[in-house]
Amino acid sequence: MTVPGPRRGAQLAFLGIMELTVAAAISLLLYALLWKAGNLVDLPSQRIGFYNFCLWNESAGSLQCYHWSELEALGLSPGGLALARLGVYGALVLTLFVPLPLLLAHCNRRDEEWQLVLGFLAVASMLLAFGLGLFLACTWRWLTLSLLGPGFLALCAAQALLLLLLRATVVFAQRAGATSKPESCQSCAKGHGCQGC
Repeated sequence: MTVPGPRRGAQLAFLGIMELTVAAAISLLLYALLWKAGNLVDLPSQRIGFYNFCLWNESAGSLQCYHWSELEALGLSPGGLALARLGVYGALVLTLFVPLPLLLAHCNRRDEEWQLVLGFLAVASMLLAFGLGLFLACTWRWLTLSLLGPGFLALCAAQALLLLLLRATVVFAQRAGATSKPESCQSCAKGHGCQGC
């Protein structure tokens, strides 16, 4: 069994921090899109989200939720809202696939696995930015910055974490020397069992 040197220990610590950051981004996306049901505004007088569009009805004295077919009459593009929904939920799905390739890329030190991690992070980040931006562009008539709630803040924080992870993965892949395997990982390929991979 080999004892990790100072550089290997620093790499493992950095990898652990990256995995925790991925977990934080996933948690924020799950919170905003599942726990908060995709609602960016969730007030007693207004509920606007990826699945809900409810405005206060003065005559009824309650929230009136509009169905998909009624959104065009309000001037909303159902196609734009569907693309926005696809973007943000697609970002969640792709982010869920990041942790395993990240660990494999660290152990195997192959360029293809680092590129897979970079691809997942880049596409997830672009999808989230596209979906959130398109949704805000479609619904901006009914939104003000002060109305946006914790779901919106969680999506913004997840976007920031995804960009941070993307940058850190580029730097880490270069520093890890993606073409050479450590001795302990070479035993994995020979079937002798992994020692610290």
